[in-house]
Amino acid sequence: MTEIRNVAADASRLRLRVLVVGVVVFLAFGLIVARLVFLQVLRHEDLAAQAESNRTAVVPIVPNRGLILDRNGVVLATNYAAYTLEITPSRAAPLDETIDQLSKVVDIHQRDRRRFKRLLEESRNFESLPIRTRLTDEEVARFAAQQYRFAGVEIKARLFRNYPMGEIGSHAIGYIGRINQNEKLRIQDADDEANYRGTEYIGKLGVEQSFETALHGITGVEQMETSAGGRAVRKLASRPATPGKSVMISLDIKLQKMVEDLFGDRRGALVAIDPRNGEVLALVSKPTFDPNLFVEGIDVENWTALNESIEKPLLNRALRGLYPPGSTYKPFMALAALELNKRSPSTIVSDPGYYNFGGRTFRSHEGGLGSLDMHRAIQFSSNTYFYSLAVEMGVDAIHDFMKPLTFGQSTGIDLNGEVRGTLPSTEWKRNTYKRPEMKRWFPGETVSLGIGQGYNNFTMLQLAVAQATLANGGTRYTPHLIKAVKDTVTGELSPVPQPPGQNLGYKPKNVEIVRNALIAVNKGGTGTRVFAGAPYTSAGKTGTAQAVSLGQNVKYNAKLLEEHQRDHSLYAAFAPAEAPEIAVAVIVENAGFGAAHAAPIARRVFDYWLQGDYPSEEDIAAVRKGQASAPLGKPRKAVEVMLSAP
Repeated sequence: MTEIRNVAADASRLRLRVLVVGVVVFLAFGLIVARLVFLQVLRHEDLAAQAESNRTAVVPIVPNRGLILDRNGVVLATNYAAYTLEITPSRAAPLDETIDQLSKVVDIHQRDRRRFKRLLEESRNFESLPIRTRLTDEEVARFAAQQYRFAGVEIKARLFRNYPMGEIGSHAIGYIGRINQNEKLRIQDADDEANYRGTEYIGKLGVEQSFETALHGITGVEQMETSAGGRAVRKLASRPATPGKSVMISLDIKLQKMVEDLFGDRRGALVAIDPRNGEVLALVSKPTFDPNLFVEGIDVENWTALNESIEKPLLNRALRGLYPPGSTYKPFMALAALELNKRSPSTIVSDPGYYNFGGRTFRSHEGGLGSLDMHRAIQFSSNTYFYSLAVEMGVDAIHDFMKPLTFGQSTGIDLNGEVRGTLPSTEWKRNTYKRPEMKRWFPGETVSLGIGQGYNNFTMLQLAVAQATLANGGTRYTPHLIKAVKDTVTGELSPVPQPPGQNLGYKPKNVEIVRNALIAVNKGGTGTRVFAGAPYTSAGKTGTAQAVSLGQNVKYNAKLLEEHQRDHSLYAAFAPAEAPEIAVAVIVENAGFGAAHAAPIARRVFDYWLQGDYPSEEDIAAVRKGQASAPLGKPRKAVEVMLSAP
């Protein structure tokens, strides 16, 4: 019995075990079936896509960057193909060792190593970075024969940007450079990341930066079938890249070069505008720089030389240089007085050579100019006349009249980086200064505003826009460089529409009074010698602006001052006076009187634009030294002067 009970118990335990095992097996199969249903049914489409991506690769096709052309079709920025030797740090052996071994095959200099190190700091380690660019055919062949030795190193054919005019117009044209981390974040924030996949360069300055969208184009893609090892087997599909559009700008590069040559080694800026539509004809900032230095990543030596130079060649003085306008401000003060009924054009003011106000003496012409009406005050540039006018008008009335002329405001030019400057007012001073005693506007501070000094600080672009507005009778146009875009595929050239001009509502008779006085400046005033023999009538105003403040009783003597402390030379003008086609504002830093240095440059600009004349070599050399008024020698015809790359 005992044995029977034991057998029954063993059988019972066996059945229980079989049942447990069966349940476990059933559950296991149930889980497998559930997983299969989940994978095969619920996630079928998602997993199918993943499987497809595991055997396919989407490769971006970077578009060719558009060209930049001047108004006459001269190429200012183009592309060329070259071979580069590149390292992918994540796939390469120790970098220093790899570079040392590469240098035995291909010439690699210290500047190449420094540039690579800087790029490495700015990039992710899986990116391909150039260690050498523009390889010769011989170097390509030498490396190709030994490529098996260098993991993560390869030769790539790339398009490089080239600026054939070198330093000419560099601040306006700008340059491209490798995309940095901040720019990557900005691209992501702008939802344009897909269009920049595979792109390593972006516009950094000037037209290259401001018209990046048009110049860049649209990135294409290729879908490639790959092997398990990641090698491309065949092309499955593709969408070609759309090349960037060519951008035609309003600059005349030959005029630009001529002006830069006339400046020579002097610092300064010039802006020339067509007053009929706001087109910028020349945008000069001296000294300049070579944008080609930045294309592949500028080396330390060149960057240090540019960035630390006391001449500040990287500063775009036309857009960002701030200067007091000096006497070039007086015509606008006169127009304000007429428009606001603050002073009649026939009102006589005595100029004894000084102006007393609030216990201070403000200097004017030595010996004085006698009794003056508005016409003669502009023609002979009486400080006393405009000191008293500023006091009569008050700072806020001056501010409100000058603001629509864009003094101290953004002009809206289609280039990035413009600064506003300072057009003072009582509100401006309250908001600018922190100390309570400095927030108050003192009446004596108004006096110097009348002659373009004091807190006044403007750009040459703002002065040129104001001059163009005066030239056309009071219609302000937005200054712009973009003229047209050309579709690279179709070849269609499409003008870029601009906003209509804004009429500031000046009375024609008031504009005519100021215009006639400015004509008199060049016929019997400070600009007479400069415009002697000109076959057209011009209207202009010379100016001399302080670079540093002098004591109340200190007489200006350039010889006793350091070069950078001397007065600036300015000139603002338009021509022909009767139907203006060009307006110019120019400053030569620390050069002295406007008639000696700035006005002669403007005369040559007018001769070029209106007469087709290009100055002789003798004349250019004399203007550079401030030793020429009217043109010297026989001018050349501009169409016959070859515009050669440096």
